[in-house]
Parts: sequence; structure tokens; C-alpha cells
Amino acid sequence: MSGDSAAVRRGRPPQTEEQAEEVRARIVDATAAVFAREGSRGLSVAQIIEQAGLARPTFYRYFGNASEPLRAVLDASNDGLVGGIRAALAGTDEPVQLGIRLIDAYVDWARGHGPMLRPLFAELHDPGSPVSAYRERALDDIRDLVRKTFGELGRPVPAALDLDAALHVCEYVVYRLSAGTEPGSDPDPALATEARITMIRVLLVTLGTRDDLAYAMELPGLFPDP
Repeated sequence: MSGDSAAVRRGRPPQTEEQAEEVRARIVDATAAVFAREGSRGLSVAQIIEQAGLARPTFYRYFGNASEPLRAVLDASNDGLVGGIRAALAGTDEPVQLGIRLIDAYVDWARGHGPMLRPLFAELHDPGSPVSAYRERALDDIRDLVRKTFGELGRPVPAALDLDAALHVCEYVVYRLSAGTEPGSDPDPALATEARITMIRVLLVTLGTRDDLAYAMELPGLFPDP
């Protein structure tokens, strides 16, 4: 028997593209689960394959190390956030409605992460974590979206510091909302309402115009009575 024939018989049957994608997705899902428990510093190939129920050679058929499937997890997270913000910015020029849509986009993004949200927020400001670099990439994409949208709507493009302040408050509000919420559950309605109002106020002051503020002052419940 030739060496080539022996290799074919001893090897595993070739996978279809669909089967390969299923295994790859299984590894990525297992990586997300390990990351949720251990954070990026506790992530290892050994833990991923144990979580996925796969052999080590199977893992290395798709990824070279534990960082690669983590990048896939973070890519999906960024895509979800930026895509949600893109949809929120589309179709409205009304400042209060824009604020509601933005905070809802952030909340929807957070809801889809379940227990993975804890290490994501814990590592946002850790320069040694890959999460930090991905966060900056997402913020860059969101900044570009906001500037582009405001320009297309004929609104003043916000100053860099004002825009960053608005985005960081969005991030903090989502953290506050998610901190006391069971993974995958909706936040407390009263707290969600309070968060929307806070976010709208911040957006009006940081990204709005004088006319926006004058309009908002006439809306009941948005600002406390003197």
C-alpha cells in the first residue's frame, strides 16, 4: 500500500464547508463562555477545548492559539454595537427620539452578551487586554458614523470632546443598567426609563443645538421643575 493511500485511510473523512463552519462556531462559542468566566487573561486552548468538547488537533485545524477565537468573539461584539448605533442614527433628526434610539441600541447590545458583559466592562480600560483595543476601534467607528450622519442631516458636527463625553456616558449608563440585571434579562423598567432620561439630557447638552434645548425644555418630565 502506498504512503498516500495509508494516509487517506487513517485520516478523518473530509468535512463539508457547513460542517467546518459548525465546528468553528462551536469553538468561538466555547471561547466566549470561557472568557465570561475567566476574562482574557485566564483564557487558554486547554479550557476552550474542554468547554467545546473537542480534541486539541481539531482546535488547531481552525485556530492557531486562544487569542484568535477571542478576536472572533470581540469582532462580533463590535459589529453588533456599531450596527445597532448605525440603525439608531438612521431615519430621525429629532434630538429626543435620537437619544432614546441610541440608549436602546446600547442596551440591546448589552442584553445579547449575557455573563460575557462583566469581563468586557472590566477590561475596557485595561491597556494590556485585547478588549481595550477593540473598544477603541468600535468607538472610532461610532465617532465616524455620528459625524457622517450629522453632516448629512445638516446639523453641526459635534466637537471631539463633546462626542467622546456622550459616548462614554452611553457606555456608563449601559454598565449601570446591566450591573443589577440577570444575564439575558430586560433591565428594571424604572431604571431603564431613568437611564433614557439621563442619556437624552447628556446628548442634548453635548450634541444638540440651542434650538434642541429650547424644544426639550417644553417636554414634560425631561428636566426637573425648578
